[in-house]
Amino acid sequence: MFDLNHLLLFVALATPLAVLAKTFRRGERLRAWRLAAIAVLIVAALAWFFFRDRAGYIAGGAWVVLLFIPAITMRRIADLIQRKRFRSARYLAMALRILHPSEELRHEIELLRMYESRPDLAPISHEPLQDRQVTFLSAPAVLVIALLNIAVFIFEVSHKHWQEPLSLHRLGALEPGAVIYAHQYWRLLTALFLHFDYLHLTFNVFALYVLGPALERAIGSWRFVVCYLIAGLGSSLGVVLLAQINIAHADQLVGASGSVMGIVGAWAAFSLRNHHLPLARQRLMNVLLIVAIQTAFDLTTPRISMSAHLCGLATGFMIGLLISPRRMSI
Repeated sequence: MFDLNHLLLFVALATPLAVLAKTFRRGERLRAWRLAAIAVLIVAALAWFFFRDRAGYIAGGAWVVLLFIPAITMRRIADLIQRKRFRSARYLAMALRILHPSEELRHEIELLRMYESRPDLAPISHEPLQDRQVTFLSAPAVLVIALLNIAVFIFEVSHKHWQEPLSLHRLGALEPGAVIYAHQYWRLLTALFLHFDYLHLTFNVFALYVLGPALERAIGSWRFVVCYLIAGLGSSLGVVLLAQINIAHADQLVGASGSVMGIVGAWAAFSLRNHHLPLARQRLMNVLLIVAIQTAFDLTTPRISMSAHLCGLATGFMIGLLISPRRMSI
């Protein structure tokens, strides 16, 4: 089972380190983000030394206040500016400055005040508004897959002792021995839609929400479904093959993370194939960062299968090399 305290502590350590890595050599413009990231790391370190049993919750709270809320608020401000709602954007920026005081934000507030009185001075964006709205509703395949995972989980919890290995076995968990010796090949697929607990489900659905819509828009809904399922099957099959040759051992596995890592692998392939595009290098660096964070999480978290994630990643990468993108905008 996922340990929420451990998961929050990992997020509170990995995210600030990722922010520091991405803002390195960016000068004073992103200084406030670096300071916020350092503050979260300090809170996490102090919580680990003095309140170890609750360190994840304390550090996670600091991460939410200093990094997560500012990030989503900045995105909301950008959307308001795109809609020419300068007053609402200014009020939101003023509220954000309490948590995230920065010279950049102060300058943004001054510009917004000027745009309120002189809208004609506002820069004209050539980016279509709908392309910024990456949501479930703009990605029907992602929405259907997420709802299917939730529906299967509801079916899971309707069973008595649903978290017990025997119940998961009956529901279709991936067990290499059952696949190899009993030829129960359907477990390669059914395990992709089962989850150990609520946190496991939430983690995978959130990752699907963050990573999936952009890929679906790039390759189309049907090809996204094919990529998702084949990456998941490749993940399951890889675990079985590694177990058969005694390289990796797994008694019982469930979860959609192999398919989710396949999405990451597909983006890596697209970025390499289209390296001449302006954002290709940035996308590839983001993919490498995700892989590094996921690998660190796998190494530090019990009951997490690194082999399933790596096999899903590799399968998604190979699919990405074969499927031509419909368009390469995010």
